[in-house]
Amino acid sequence: MKKYNKWIFNVASGLALTSVIATSCVDEIKFGNSFLEKAPGGSVTKDTVFNNAEYTRQFLTNLYGMQYYGLPYKNVANQESSNNYVGKPEALTDLYIYTYPSAGITGPYYQGTHTANYGKRSDKFDYLRNNIWEAVRGVWMLIENIDNVPGLGEDEKVSMVAQAKCILASRYFDVFRHYGGIPLIKGTFSGTDTSYEMPRNSVEETVNYMVQLLDEAAAVLPWTVETPASESGRWTRAAALAYKCRILQFAASPLFNSDQPYYPGATGNPAIWYGGYKPELWDRCLEACEQFFNELASKGGYSLQRAKGTRPEDYRLAYRAGYANLDSPEVLINTRVIDIDAFKSSHYNWHQWGDPLMSIHRGYSPTQEYMEMFPWKDGMPFDWDKTKSEGKLDEMFLKGTGTASDGLINIELTRDPRMYEEIIVNGQQESLDWTTGNMSGYCFESWLGGKSAGNGPTSQTGSFATGYAPIKFLMGNDMLRRYVHWPCIRIAELHLIYAEALCQSSRGSMDKAIAQVDIVRARVGMKGLAECNPDKNLQSNKDAFIEELLRERACELGMEDARFFDLIRYKRADVFEKQLHGLFIYRLDDNGVRRDLPWRGNDEGKMAYPTHFEYEKFELNNPTRYWWTNGFDPKWYLSPFPSTEVNKGYGLVQNPGW
Repeated sequence: MKKYNKWIFNVASGLALTSVIATSCVDEIKFGNSFLEKAPGGSVTKDTVFNNAEYTRQFLTNLYGMQYYGLPYKNVANQESSNNYVGKPEALTDLYIYTYPSAGITGPYYQGTHTANYGKRSDKFDYLRNNIWEAVRGVWMLIENIDNVPGLGEDEKVSMVAQAKCILASRYFDVFRHYGGIPLIKGTFSGTDTSYEMPRNSVEETVNYMVQLLDEAAAVLPWTVETPASESGRWTRAAALAYKCRILQFAASPLFNSDQPYYPGATGNPAIWYGGYKPELWDRCLEACEQFFNELASKGGYSLQRAKGTRPEDYRLAYRAGYANLDSPEVLINTRVIDIDAFKSSHYNWHQWGDPLMSIHRGYSPTQEYMEMFPWKDGMPFDWDKTKSEGKLDEMFLKGTGTASDGLINIELTRDPRMYEEIIVNGQQESLDWTTGNMSGYCFESWLGGKSAGNGPTSQTGSFATGYAPIKFLMGNDMLRRYVHWPCIRIAELHLIYAEALCQSSRGSMDKAIAQVDIVRARVGMKGLAECNPDKNLQSNKDAFIEELLRERACELGMEDARFFDLIRYKRADVFEKQLHGLFIYRLDDNGVRRDLPWRGNDEGKMAYPTHFEYEKFELNNPTRYWWTNGFDPKWYLSPFPSTEVNKGYGLVQNPGW
């Protein structure tokens, strides 16, 4: 052992697991600040950790901290998916643009220059710099050593191993949805091996192993946590079964499950597809959904957050509380990265960068295309041309009465209540009370020259670069002294996964699929999907239903990573290639003349708050996207493995096209 006691564990495959080491002789094991602050003085070794029950519990807690957190909040080197200098994959979709020109998303992706020779902060999900392999190594260290830990009861050991397996499955899935089949590490390495063979596993093998881990964990974990106050965020049987549904949904989708591989000529590569269309994959997803909802019906413990009233504001608050509250009844598993004031920029700058009420304005500006996805408040589809021809564009966001002294009063929200949690629109008030749902504060002025937008839409810069600004997970001063978790998976998403499986499976039912979507719509006060879209024949037209389902997922799961992966798994090159738009809003005075000045601080007290505007869609081009003019090469459906890893010769085969 002595010859290896300074050998830092680094699998010959290049999986840089530098947060843990291969031996237990003298080297330190780095568990993160939360552990080291509680550890005794001197070096901390593997023997130290797994010879103490409390240290072992802290070790597991640290593994929880290595899970995916989908809100870029800090310039962190080992978790680039949380790095605001990289950006969110949602900014590659038709829902948002990212207004920071030097980010990893806006550089290599918007410009189409990305290659397998990428360095730091250049890939949407870096293969090496996302705590994946550190977490994998840590999970296996815990599993292999926990039996020898004194002071842990057998039940607790079993539970800790099960939780670790869930973390392992979730981390593998984080890689899988970006890269396809991956090397599956099923134990620690001794450090004495002279060579390593670590080839990619097939899509089928990768999926089956993730599901196996979750099944094993679900068999022993409780349905809900026993003490929510201290255990919220821990893996449970419900969370494991829910995640299984998500994995099987992704696996059954056309990206991997089709009569042709996503990349032409790659028929012989099992790491990127199943080798043909297998309808039984959707059956398997449906079975998983049925299992989850059958147990939910009998055991309870989770539910959609319901509105306390029938106003659009009440439904909006229910939706907000459902995704944002730490004690939300619909969040099955979440990730947290900070337990101090979220507005301290040195610790957490998601708000500083993205909130339009802050000063940096490097956020995710929603597009015109996204705004038009949201129905009217009763659930009827929004149609720009129809609304324009009826002379009702001034009502497409809200209605109200303009006054000189009190601004806009008697405000009535006119659209899907979720829209006001995804997009800040013209006239929307700054605050929503967490208890009553009442709106208050100044109205956002999104017109050209307005207090909020200024000239942002003209230059396509700042929070209102598109004429709209982001609000999901931001919420201005409403989030002061509150902590932002990442809702890994919510009950609402499970209903929509179930709907998709019911549509796609041979054992499914279109009526039942529509009913699952209607459950999600009803939570925000909207009528049924088929009732509101009689011309689309949703009970019989499968393709039309899937299109509506994907739109519904965009409205319900905005900024939660759903849209990007929906477009990937359905191979929607047509959407990636689509030119996107913003909206110029021109304020009109009583004579119908444009007035490009703010009301707040300028006309306040002198003129009534404006309620009549002109609207003009404009093409987004700062920056433009390579795909809009050059087409979407199918290679983009999966990320490139770093060339440095492929060239190490341990069996990692590059994804096609890279």
